Amino acid sequence: MGTDSLALDSLGTPADTVQKEQPDGLKAVVTIVAQDSQVTDIRNNIIHLYKEAKIKYEGFELAADYIRINNNTNEIYASGVFDHNNKYVGRPVVIFPNETPKVVDSLRYNFKSEKGDTWGIFTEVEGGFIQANRVRKNQYNEMSLYHGMYSTCNLPEPHTHFGIQISKGIVTENQIISGPAYLVMEGVPLKFITIPFGFFPKPNKRSSGFLFPTFGEEFNRGFFMRDIGWYLAFNDYWDSEIRGTLYSKGSWETSLHTRYRVNYKYNGGFNIRYAETKSGVEGTPQYTTVPDFNVTWNHSQAQEANPGTTFSANVNFGTSTYARNTAAAGSLNVEEITRNSMNSSISYGRTFLDGKINFTSSLRHSQDMVAKTLSLDLPTFSLSVSSFNPFDSKDRVGEQKWYQRINVSYSLRGDNILNTKEAGLFSKETLSQFQHGFQHSIPVSLSLNVLKYFQFNSSVNYTEGWHFQTYRQRLENTPGGFEVLRDTVNGFRRSYNYSVSSGLSTKIYGMYPKIGKIQAMRHVITPSVNLNYRPDFSDPQYGFYRRFIDAKGEETLYSIFQGSRYGSPGAGRSMGIGFSIDNNLEAKILSKKDTTDGGVKKIPILQGLTFSGNYNFVADSFKLSNINFSGRTALFNQKINLNFNGTFDPYAFDHQAGRRVNRYMIKDGKLARLTNFGLSFDYSFNPEANKSRQEGLDSLDNQKANMTPEQQQQLARISSDPNAFVDFNIPWNLAGSFSFQYANPGTQKRITATLNIHGDFSLTPKWKVQFNSGYDFRQKEVSMTRFSIYRDLHCWDMSFGWVPFGRYKSYNVTIRAKASILQDLKLTKRNDNFGSF
Repeated sequence: MGTDSLALDSLGTPADTVQKEQPDGLKAVVTIVAQDSQVTDIRNNIIHLYKEAKIKYEGFELAADYIRINNNTNEIYASGVFDHNNKYVGRPVVIFPNETPKVVDSLRYNFKSEKGDTWGIFTEVEGGFIQANRVRKNQYNEMSLYHGMYSTCNLPEPHTHFGIQISKGIVTENQIISGPAYLVMEGVPLKFITIPFGFFPKPNKRSSGFLFPTFGEEFNRGFFMRDIGWYLAFNDYWDSEIRGTLYSKGSWETSLHTRYRVNYKYNGGFNIRYAETKSGVEGTPQYTTVPDFNVTWNHSQAQEANPGTTFSANVNFGTSTYARNTAAAGSLNVEEITRNSMNSSISYGRTFLDGKINFTSSLRHSQDMVAKTLSLDLPTFSLSVSSFNPFDSKDRVGEQKWYQRINVSYSLRGDNILNTKEAGLFSKETLSQFQHGFQHSIPVSLSLNVLKYFQFNSSVNYTEGWHFQTYRQRLENTPGGFEVLRDTVNGFRRSYNYSVSSGLSTKIYGMYPKIGKIQAMRHVITPSVNLNYRPDFSDPQYGFYRRFIDAKGEETLYSIFQGSRYGSPGAGRSMGIGFSIDNNLEAKILSKKDTTDGGVKKIPILQGLTFSGNYNFVADSFKLSNINFSGRTALFNQKINLNFNGTFDPYAFDHQAGRRVNRYMIKDGKLARLTNFGLSFDYSFNPEANKSRQEGLDSLDNQKANMTPEQQQQLARISSDPNAFVDFNIPWNLAGSFSFQYANPGTQKRITATLNIHGDFSLTPKWKVQFNSGYDFRQKEVSMTRFSIYRDLHCWDMSFGWVPFGRYKSYNVTIRAKASILQDLKLTKRNDNFGSF
């Protein structure tokens, strides 16, 4: 510097502050900081700042390794510097009022005119990112850019794999207006895909607009244009999507998807989908049109919105063939396509008198998609009173006396139900078959400690049903012979039943000696026994049962309430002993990996192994009931959870007569017959993978309030498809499940077994292979198998999916932007053999 310069080493000194005169006479404070040095050129009125320099002026902030302030021209110039390795470092970071930070190569800004030029800018613009060689900003908060790129990548080149190269453009508050622009992929300019000018939306709020379709081909329905539509942004509380799909062979689909949300009150959405699928050759008898529909609705209420009151909905209703005929609306979602049941529930609840009385009401729907049957509860309600001790005193001092421990509660239930076939749901005859009634339940119980080690439990249960339909059987002579008919009699009838039970239970602890690494084993046995009594409600004095002469002339007994919602009071007197025994076995094993608790690790060996049954003293035959058992355990360091259950029949079976006989199996040298057995387990050889997936879904779920509709749809897909979530930080994962069922009532054995497996592994840190498949051992066929290959492209992703065989045989290749604003900017090559056999 010249002799008129003053050099000051400001390292370790506080920031300098000066007063800057404003046109209106007010003065604003300018804060200046330099980590290395500050040099003032007094003659030219210029200040030079070096190394981590910072300036703050009103809402304007600037940080760079070199800043020059010219007070004569009211101009600031900032840039980075070249270090000893000739690397450009310390680039300027600038923050304009009410804007996000911008990283640039260098800039010039005029305080007075509020205009500036920027070189090598990189900034975020409403979900997208702009980088440009030169940008000029004016006083109207508009930017003119020269040689820029608009992409979804949050890192500058060379990380940007895909983008739109803009020769010249203007960035305003709500849009980006460009001159000639073309697509750039992996640094290769595709100038044959050029537009002379363009308008890119940059909305500060949701706005209505066009939804771009996808294109492809299916084997049965032909070429398609899928999910073309329009997005409707009504206000900040709700929006909708109207979409449609057309196929070259005449099939079509349409859908209406609506979402709503009011913060701190409620949120939800519904989806109405309709499709007409044409199959066969037009003009032939085999040519058919199958209409299908599906309705879903979900609604949840915030707890703080209305304390003491709840309202929720989870509805999934439609034709059984919708997902199969439409390939789950083209998503090929395996879970939805293979679903064999649908369920819906709309619930309302409210508490009264500080929670002592609880009222709930619900509309329910259950649909068997294989048998095509429906069960509707329209509605069901219940009113329950919390249990209380009627003989206890509020002013009691000391422990309760035995009679003060008597506990009473009450519940009332009302039902209006219908069980019918799917095809005849809306017919007048079907709608007249609703069953309705009320049920009262009053349980009375007493629990006491007896002889220090035993728990005594006694109860009296009274249940009463109010029916508005009863049933009669009659024999009618028809041309085909005598036929048993069942008539419905409308009118009020009352049924009731009661039972008494008393029992004892205790716990027995056993310890086993040390064996090898097993330091200790503890066995907890919980036996219980109870005496129970129930009268014979088929006695004519109750009027609940009637006698009927069948076509063979034999007299049978039937209940007039048989088939009703609450069933029939029990026939035959019961007085017997109920018994059960529960077992839990745990071990403490030395572990070199787990050093907590002195290097001893506790593991469960067998949990909840329970046997239970009942012996009826007054029964004419078959006094001993079936023996039920169940249990669970975990293997291989808790990686496999195994559950099992079954039933033993202690009586012999006459195969010639095809029925049980009143003779114990033990007389034939066998303990009992195994009539049912079920075994299931699931496993994961890398629990961190499932943990990572769940954490990722939880994180996305917490951001739902700020998500766009496209992001919410993506989250829904991820939640339902285990292979849609790709975590490149997990090198491998292998998980699956197995289910086995055995049934042998005596006449015919039935065995079913299914295996499902899914997993993934990383070829490289950026390449991931995923797969899922399964096998049905009874059908002897492989279930739907899918392979997927993913390539992480940072701000984009590329995937290849392949279904090698079966009804949904297909493949697809997709390159897609991760940012929500360019969700529809995707290149897809797809070939579907949907419908081929």
